[in-house]
Amino acid sequence: MNINDMRIGHGFDVHRFCEKFDVSKPLILAGVKLPDEKSLVAHSDGDVILHAVCDAILGAVGAGDIGQHFPDDDAKFAGIASSILLKQVLGILDSKQFWLVNVDITVVAQVPKLAAYRANMISSLANILELPENRVNLKATTTEGLGYIGREEGIACHAVVLLGGDA
Repeated sequence: MNINDMRIGHGFDVHRFCEKFDVSKPLILAGVKLPDEKSLVAHSDGDVILHAVCDAILGAVGAGDIGQHFPDDDAKFAGIASSILLKQVLGILDSKQFWLVNVDITVVAQVPKLAAYRANMISSLANILELPENRVNLKATTTEGLGYIGREEGIACHAVVLLGGDA
């Protein structure tokens, strides 16, 4: 693979927490259901990690963004698992003759603390993305109490992907 066959993409997503926990809408990050009693306001399941990865991939191949492919005013996407959306994005990636080399993710959240779930989240991501776990990196940070995230009003995520291709 030469440099002309490589692309990078960056994705970002943010969702606010619901005022009250909704048992029908548990907190799901990287396809993993967390036990924390928090719910995110979202049309889908609100998995900010998978949404950011979708946007990173779509951006790298010049295919727009997650909102163009899965509009939040389309009833067929209401409550949908973000892993299903990511699988569709991987189909777009394949159709454009690119493949994932690696993914690097940074979750920005005051709560919940993610260290205890990190290994399961990496395993889930690697499985969904069909990558070895050593090509999936996940980091978490807080905002040291600053801003909407620091006030525990929501959670955000950045994702960067490197693609190889036959362009």
